[in-house]
Amino acid sequence: MSAYLLSMITVTNLEKFKEYAALTAAAVEKYDAKFLTRGGKLELIEGEMPHSRVVITEFKDMDTARAFCASPEYQLAKEKRLDAADFNAVIIEGT
Repeated sequence: MSAYLLSMITVTNLEKFKEYAALTAAAVEKYDAKFLTRGGKLELIEGEMPHSRVVITEFKDMDTARAFCASPEYQLAKEKRLDAADFNAVIIEGT
């Protein structure tokens, strides 16, 4: 069953965030995942949205999504992101 990594982001340092994005893209490819949306235009239709960017990444299953998040490749990317964005993420099991 597919799994989705939903990342909600507010970029605070664009140059540093670009490093994170490039490293993350390489890690996503390694884990045979794909971006379904990567920071496209948002239109709030209900409630509040504390972030200005949403990324949805599809993985083949929950275990692969967890492995990606714990991987050395993604941990390196995450280090680049720490001073570049406010970030929240969840893994969601597909139906």
